[in-house]
Amino acid sequence: MDAKNPAPGPSCKPVYLTLDTGHMEVAPLIADVLKRHHVKVTFFAANERTKSGDGSMGAYWAPWWKARAAEGHEFASHTFDHTYWRADVPGASGAPTQFSVRPTAGPSEGKTFTWTARQYCEEIGRASARLQDITGKKPLPLFRAPGGKTSPQLLAAARSCGYAHVGWSPAGFLGDELPSDKYPNAALLNKALQGVRAGDVLVAHLGIWSRQDPWAPAVLEPLITGLQSQGFCFKTLREHPEYKAWIEAQPLALTKLTGK
Repeated sequence: MDAKNPAPGPSCKPVYLTLDTGHMEVAPLIADVLKRHHVKVTFFAANERTKSGDGSMGAYWAPWWKARAAEGHEFASHTFDHTYWRADVPGASGAPTQFSVRPTAGPSEGKTFTWTARQYCEEIGRASARLQDITGKKPLPLFRAPGGKTSPQLLAAARSCGYAHVGWSPAGFLGDELPSDKYPNAALLNKALQGVRAGDVLVAHLGIWSRQDPWAPAVLEPLITGLQSQGFCFKTLREHPEYKAWIEAQPLALTKLTGK
């Protein structure tokens, strides 16, 4: 730590910055900002279409992810093909609920499917497995549904196969998905600096296709320094009180399931 970025004291107010995948053009700049200010985040990754390379979890970007693991960041699934939940589909004659889903990446982009709980779990697991393969680090047993769209039945299905869902706090929606003509960077920064509270989960992305004036890194750096000056410190979801016990319990749960 340097004089400008002292180590956080025991009384710091924790916030949890999470970054979902996107077109990745700003990913190197975001990584530089995080490293410069000694901030650790949790990345939620899907294999999305990118401006460069073969997808956000393809071979082109694999060294970038591996470098983030070496820096101590955490990782979790965003579903492999960025697959949106659309609706619950009641099972016939008392059969388990299924789910209408639509991938927005990959070979089935734009197509709608009806999946079982097991199929949805496999989709979460594909992203986790790919993250572990390219980083060498075991991802957290967490996931974020694209758009944050879920149902109680979907969340129960995911938990049954070892994944807890992570959304975001109301003030933690940092607005990088919004149109920049109506929501300029300065306004988004000011809103976050005034609204974020201790314990909030914040969400932004590694590049949004539709935003004309990129949010990152323009807002990211002053947001970090502004929150730090207010006594906030940044932690990963491994340390979040709502998820810490769940994360620690999953290896035990896996052992009971596999006998290993």
